[in-house]
Amino acid sequence: MKRFTNVIVRRPCRAMTEGITSGLYPGKPDYALALIQHDAYIDALKKCQVNVTVLPADEEFPDSCFVEDPAVLTERCAIITNPGAASRKGEILSIKEAVRNFYPEDRIEQIMSPGTLEGGDVMMCRDHFFVGRSERTNEEGISQFTRILKKYGYSCSEVKLEEVLHLKTGVNYLEQNNLLVSGEFTDKEEFSSFNRYVIPEDEAYAANCIWVNDKVIVPEGYPAVLEAVKAMGYETILVDTSEFRKLDGGLSCLSLRF
Repeated sequence: MKRFTNVIVRRPCRAMTEGITSGLYPGKPDYALALIQHDAYIDALKKCQVNVTVLPADEEFPDSCFVEDPAVLTERCAIITNPGAASRKGEILSIKEAVRNFYPEDRIEQIMSPGTLEGGDVMMCRDHFFVGRSERTNEEGISQFTRILKKYGYSCSEVKLEEVLHLKTGVNYLEQNNLLVSGEFTDKEEFSSFNRYVIPEDEAYAANCIWVNDKVIVPEGYPAVLEAVKAMGYETILVDTSEFRKLDGGLSCLSLRF
């Protein structure tokens, strides 16, 4: 079973109140409360026995606390993405600098235009990666990503998204062949070999839980999901993400785990 040693997070900036949102979860984020919630998120990660690198807030990019999107980090290589959201493309410069502290230059790859890819569309299951084709991740981006992964001995397959923003909005791997699924992912053939735990529609947001070294971090306020994860035998940690939810952000969006 894979274990993580390091995690990278970025502090929310004041400009987060102007971040991209679908409006699915209404309201502007409360910046002060977001900082408190981010502190709790970092504390939860530390309880999972990982080293947490905290990058400073970047006021130039309102969505930059969602550090998962500009990079995909694996045991064998780092892949700097090319976000599909125009306002986020500049985030790759600073994330690349942070990644250089962990990977040699010859193991840092990059998705190039016209390819686009965001880390929220990438789900790692052991040595296989599922990639969602979405409004933010296109066919060319997936093609480049697949070629890079193959170079390092990984495999990859595409999942076409019909409703959600990112792949991991609705499906997340918790190791031991377990998946949390919601909405359009409950009966997708691509995931038929997994133990699928279907999330109730009114708790769909909480499909985005994260496994970190035998513990699962769960968003606060979703009792059915919490009980389902506990029933799988995992130790759980609750974190309130209400202010990040207003920007369509979940637990996985807030960190790079590797």
